[in-house]
Amino acid sequence: MNALRPLAEVDLGTPVEFVVYDLRVSGNRAFASVQPQRPGGKQIDIQSTPGYVRGEFSTDMMDGTQMQALYVRSGQTWVVMEHAIGATDVWFAGEPFCSSWGAVIAEFCY
Repeated sequence: MNALRPLAEVDLGTPVEFVVYDLRVSGNRAFASVQPQRPGGKQIDIQSTPGYVRGEFSTDMMDGTQMQALYVRSGQTWVVMEHAIGATDVWFAGEPFCSSWGAVIAEFCY
């Protein structure tokens, strides 16, 4: 989750910790579905986040702050290749993601 944390904090502010809903690894590919929160389990108020202040978030167009990420292992380090915050659809379904991450998102590849 440390690879995802800086990306989350740019948009959601600091500090961020995650509740992990789903974490899948196959070889050098991984998928994560997480819920960012403030330490101690406090919910993140979207309207007080840097992403909202910059005009990048709209509470009408988001499903909360849940995040999904696709990772690639580079040596001993995991690198986030794609991620989304508050997605209202399954953005990683189909191509171009299935050809690279199909082993960890198989039910979304058709």
